[in-house]
Amino acid sequence: MPLDPETILRHLYAARHRLSAAAWLVVRDAHAAEDIFQNVALKSVTREVSFEHEGALLSWATVSARREAIDWQRKRKPESLGLEPDVLDRLDHEWQSKSNVPEGPRMEALRECLNAVPMNSRRLLELRYFDGRPCQEVAETLGAGLEAVYQRLSRLHRQLKQCVDQRLSHS
Repeated sequence: MPLDPETILRHLYAARHRLSAAAWLVVRDAHAAEDIFQNVALKSVTREVSFEHEGALLSWATVSARREAIDWQRKRKPESLGLEPDVLDRLDHEWQSKSNVPEGPRMEALRECLNAVPMNSRRLLELRYFDGRPCQEVAETLGAGLEAVYQRLSRLHRQLKQCVDQRLSHS
């Protein structure tokens, strides 16, 4: 069952310092970092995005905060002495390659289950969770209806949960 808006905000505010720090590392402005955090919190409850668990929410929020910070920095380039765009791109790439979720048996099981997902389903998951795109944009990119994307994601969530649970019960 997806997290409700109150739970989403509770988790985000518990991770507020970490999320603001992710933005601050790019913008080097505490007020801008706080604004970025607020925008991410607002998007998490107003967009057609659903999160099945805290890990998915925090992963999405961290990537969103970094991307918003990079966008903020690029828009203000003439008025700031921030990092060069190629450095920002490298940071973004590096951050995306690092996991924000603690390692452990569950993550290893999930990684194995994701490797077994068919390529077209993997593309859907990458667009939605790794690229952080809203479901409407994912639907447009894949040439599918919004409801079809929601159904496919729901099915994939169930399949991945079953796969992870099976792998954990056999270890």
